[in-house]
Order: sequence, then C-alpha cells, then structure tokens
Amino acid sequence: MIMLRNNTVAMRVCVLVVCCAGATSFADDHPSVAVTNAGHWPQFRGAFASGVADGQNLPEQWDAKTAKNIRWRAEIPGLAHACPIVWGDKLFVTSAISSRADATIKPGLYGDGDASKDMTVHKFVVYCLDKHTGKILWERIAHEGVPRSKRHIKATYNNCTPATDGQRVIAHFGAEGLFAFNLDGKPLWKKTLGDLNVGAYDDPEYEWGPASSPIIWDGKVILQCDTSELDYLLAVDAETGETVWTTQRDELPGWGTPTVFPHTRRPELITNGSNFIMGYDPKTGKELWRLGGSSQITAPTPIFADDLLVVCSGRRPQAPIFTIRAGATGDITLPTGETANRFVAWSKTKRGPYMPTPIIYRGLLYTLQNQGFLTCYDLRSGEQHYRKRLPHGGAGFSASPVAADGKLYLPSEDGDVFIIKAGRTYEVLATPSMGEVLMASPAISDGTIFLRGQRHLFAVGR
Repeated sequence: MIMLRNNTVAMRVCVLVVCCAGATSFADDHPSVAVTNAGHWPQFRGAFASGVADGQNLPEQWDAKTAKNIRWRAEIPGLAHACPIVWGDKLFVTSAISSRADATIKPGLYGDGDASKDMTVHKFVVYCLDKHTGKILWERIAHEGVPRSKRHIKATYNNCTPATDGQRVIAHFGAEGLFAFNLDGKPLWKKTLGDLNVGAYDDPEYEWGPASSPIIWDGKVILQCDTSELDYLLAVDAETGETVWTTQRDELPGWGTPTVFPHTRRPELITNGSNFIMGYDPKTGKELWRLGGSSQITAPTPIFADDLLVVCSGRRPQAPIFTIRAGATGDITLPTGETANRFVAWSKTKRGPYMPTPIIYRGLLYTLQNQGFLTCYDLRSGEQHYRKRLPHGGAGFSASPVAADGKLYLPSEDGDVFIIKAGRTYEVLATPSMGEVLMASPAISDGTIFLRGQRHLFAVGR
C-alpha cells in the first residue's frame, strides 16, 4: 500500500500509473462475456474488461534475454502505463514523451504521494504496429505542449488505455483531450475536456493524474471523469465527437474505467465511485441504481459474468468487494452489519484490491492486491478457496491479471510474470522475467500475449 502523510493527515493514495424484479431471469438471454472475437482486444483488458481469451496456446516459459518465445520487441519512446489494444492485424499503443531525456517513474510499494516535477513540453503520441512483426506502421502526435495537470511520481502523463471499434482509435490524454483517428492514422476529431485535476480527495493540491480509460459502446465513446472539482460522465458520438449526453456526478476523485453490461433488455453502464457505485442507462446517462459503502479512493474497473457484477476498491477501512445482481433499481446500499440484500448477492470488507482489476474465470473470482495477495472466491457464493501471497521481488503489483487456457497471467512491477494455474487450488506454474518494470495490463491475441514494459513492448508466443 502507498501511504501519504500531509502534516497530521494520513491517508492511502491511489497511484495510477492507475442489476428489475427477478434477477435470475434477467440474464436468461444474455451470454457470458469471456472472449475476444477474431483476435480483437479493443480496450482496457479486452472486450468488456473481461481479460479472458481462451484458445491461445501461450507458452509457460520465455526469456527476454535469450529471446526464447519472444516473437518481437519494440522500443516505445516516452513513459506510459496505457495498455496495448488490438484490432485484427494492428496493435495500438499510446505514449507521452517528455522533453527530458532522464524522465522516469518510481515503482514500488512506498509512502510518497508527491507529484512529478517534470512539467516540460511533452508529445502525446498514438502508435500503430503490425502485431505480427512489431513494425511501426504509423505514428501520430495528437498534442504537443506542457501538461495541463501534474502526475504522481509513480504515474505517467499517459495512464489511459485507448479504445477501438474497428473503425477508429480513441486516445484519452487527460486534460490534453480526447482524440480520434481512423485505423490508417487519419485524424478524425478531437475534443477538449478542460482541466482534470485528479488527486488526493482531501487535499486538491496533491495531483496524481487521470487514468480512467474510454470505452466504446453502441456508437458512443463513454468517459468517466471524477476529479477534485467537476465530476461527470460523458458520452460522445464516436464518428463525430459531438456530445450525446452528459451526466453530472457528486464524487471524490477516482481512476476507474466504466463498464457496460450489454443486456438486450436493459444495458447498464457501471461506474466505480467513492460515494456510490452506480448503474446508468448508457443510452441516456440516466441513473438506474446506486450502492454506497465503498472506499474513499477507487481504481478497479467493474466486471461481470452472466447476471453478476463485481465492483471492488482497496482503500481501508472499507476495501470492499461487492457482487451485484444485474437489474437493480434505486438505492441498494446495505444497512450496517449486513452483507447481502435483494440485489447484492454477497460482499466482503477489507478484501478489495487497491489497483488491479479483478478477473472472473470459469466460475471463480480472483482478486490481486498491490502487496501480492492473490485470493480465489466462488463467484456465486463468495466462498474463499485460497488466499496466498505471491513471492514477488518487493515492488508489488499494479497491472491487472488476464487469463487464457486455464492459466492466469499476473505481471509484477519487478518485471516478473506470475503464471498461475486457474482453479480452486493455488499453484504457480512459472515466473518468467521481462527484465524491466511492468505496470500496464497485458493484451492477448492470436496466440500472443503482449506485455508493455517501461521501455519496450514485447510479443510473447510459441
């Protein structure tokens, strides 16, 4: 955990690099979301942030030094915690390139909440690579200038993962704006978002930088902006960039990416927030339900399987895990001392992950905490199967797990990738090292896992 001391104030900081009447029948015509389609990995953690792509035949062992099972590596200039995304044969990644040659971040588990002093001119860049070879097909400077807001010393000026719908790539560079390109690199539109001061909830002078990534649903780009000043959800037309709707919120600063539960009868836009976890109609931005009792700092992205939504956050004393039945209405906040109600299937306190988004795989829910505690629950009942601390090198975990073919892949800030056998019993299969800091979550496509290190993008496959 990260501790910040401001005079007599002690708080945990979030470093970001980054539910109708019969709930059981609500999901009858809704298929489980568990895969990428045709090799696509279109946003943070893939389709609907599920993080799952079976049928890959990924290797259990590789070696970045000898290039064993390393298909290619590409140097990506600048600093960024934005994750790679894939559409077809193209891979997209973004970066913020400082004017300072010695620009760096400070990974690890430590107690400093300071902002970086690097306020030099930056280039905010979108790259398109051939996913098979790593060759850069095109690069575009979306914006160049002095950053409008500060970043934490562990974060970067590009924490937000881009998104694509196969027609356009949407890049979010925080206060620098929202930018759209077609898949050949032609600029389509840009949208100014204004100042986005995202930092300490009780001291706005501490600025850590935004990390909420855009998602694309039903022709709309949806963005969650919870800051030290204004809080709102924004939906813009993916083709034109024109605003479709805006919904004001009353929230603390947050870093979570929203998720759409794509039910045909009533889709739900799920947002993680400190005051309330909330469900909205993604067509209009109208509130559907709210759930109180979360942490004062929120980062993990909501996920789901079948009719169950899972939303977590890791700042104590709450640090909750909530499992919510889709189709909820109104205020579903749990009374003090209760752990379930009509719409909350089960919940736990002091067990939520601080940074990494959890993953649901084959009926089990896995949560990974920054310090390396991996916990496995039964998704339906909440029964804990195990809780183990991964033997990491000491820097901890910020990236979110992904899964394929009965295995979990957990990148650590030390540069090791923990490969865990999926199931009710804890088993570490291998821990290959990439040789550099890993803060971004991986992407998986066509038998390859793409890992973004501090300086390089790696393609790992047989």
